[in-house]
Amino acid sequence: MSELIAPLLSWTAEGGHHPLVGALGLTIALVLAVLLAFHLLLPAVARRSKTDIDDRILAILERPAVVSAVLIGGWAVLDALRLAAGETGRAHPWVRAGFASLAILYWTVGLSRSAAVVLDGLSRRGTSSWVQVRTLPLLDIFSKILFVGGGIYLVCLAWGLDLTAWVASAGIVGIAVGFAAKDTLSNLFAGIFILVDVPYRLGDYLVLETGERGYVTDIGMRTTRLMTRDDIQIIVPNAAMANSKIVNETGGHTANERVRCQISVAYGSDVDRVRAVLMELAAASEDLAGDPPPRVRFRALGASGLDFELLGWIEEPALRGQVLDRLYTAVYKRFLEEKIEIPYPKRDVYLHRVDEG
Repeated sequence: MSELIAPLLSWTAEGGHHPLVGALGLTIALVLAVLLAFHLLLPAVARRSKTDIDDRILAILERPAVVSAVLIGGWAVLDALRLAAGETGRAHPWVRAGFASLAILYWTVGLSRSAAVVLDGLSRRGTSSWVQVRTLPLLDIFSKILFVGGGIYLVCLAWGLDLTAWVASAGIVGIAVGFAAKDTLSNLFAGIFILVDVPYRLGDYLVLETGERGYVTDIGMRTTRLMTRDDIQIIVPNAAMANSKIVNETGGHTANERVRCQISVAYGSDVDRVRAVLMELAAASEDLAGDPPPRVRFRALGASGLDFELLGWIEEPALRGQVLDRLYTAVYKRFLEEKIEIPYPKRDVYLHRVDEG
């Protein structure tokens, strides 16, 4: 920057004016140019868009731009004072490093906030499979780490610090930590993919491969927590969730689920009467939804009887046990009234007498 400012100050001095006048003029011109750009030119361009993201970004980046203009002007003032004193060479290296660090600080904060605005806008629009409301906190943290890390690196360069040894040491430490925390990193990345791919959400009713069933109460970066019907919390590592078969009973278009009540009647029973009784019980049940309507299916000629199945829809998967209990109770009582026999396995035993000869 000194190579660009020095000719201007020299030209001002040759014209018979104090170099400080040129430095102050440069400062005022830069500040006015930034204000003109952020209040007239750039807003005119931003008004053509259909979102308010660019307007919010302009409001955030105006301060870093103005501060940078003022710092450049201050740099020019210091060079002007040095030139007026008859000094030569590049003076005040620590001042230049301080000015550069201050500008980097403002731009780091501004760009980090701008990235948060962009991510928030994309999540609300829902046009990206990666940037959504559920992944917004994670992406916001990553963007802040990226900008803060870059800002620290630039500040170190501004002060002339050699980062080669630090980078090499960080690489070795990173490899060691990676081996030591292999399982933790596996769960971490699995948690990221779960948040992005969305095989399940908070409140979904899952059936694990091991047979446990419960509601998802928390999806963390390392584990997923489920609450069973017995009020027992199950904590499963995300790596296990990502590598196993999971049945999401609320993962369809609605949370409704169809239950199947399997019933057998004895051979010789009136099939039409059995079907009518089951439909009457389904229509009278407050647990089964009317849309879609319940159905009765004659499934098979069983080994001991005729196998029927009553199918109906319930509002929540967690109610399945209660609904089946009430349905089987109603079916049993009604069959007793209708004299419809419920079969049970029967065996005929034949005894053969074998003569001694």
